[in-house]
Amino acid sequence: MKQKKSFLLETPSFEKEYEVIMEKIDVLMKKGSGNLSKADAKELQALVNIAHNYEEKNYSLPMPKTLEGIIELKMFEMKLNQKEMAELLEVTASKLSQILNRKREPDLDFIRNMYKKLHIDPKFIMEHI
Repeated sequence: MKQKKSFLLETPSFEKEYEVIMEKIDVLMKKGSGNLSKADAKELQALVNIAHNYEEKNYSLPMPKTLEGIIELKMFEMKLNQKEMAELLEVTASKLSQILNRKREPDLDFIRNMYKKLHIDPKFIMEHI
């Protein structure tokens, strides 16, 4: 008996393979989680893991290397404009602008709020101030 070649354990190397995997995920998801057999659920989990690995390798954005870059990334992720970010960090919009343009050093309260409200790793903050 001939076995079908399965690529469930492999990470796709081409966009076309990734698209096929995403189509299979879509078909399984449309069944609904309550309607999946154990084999379907296992296959879905394997496909999701493969797709995730491919996306991490091919679509991940590099982490910003500056304090300004990480703040701008957080603004993008949170869909905030500069004024809204300033309010969140409890500073004036002009102070945030000065910090982002490197015309002013962040003070202790600003750094504390970056950690508490933006969940930025304190080690990253300390290495980049």
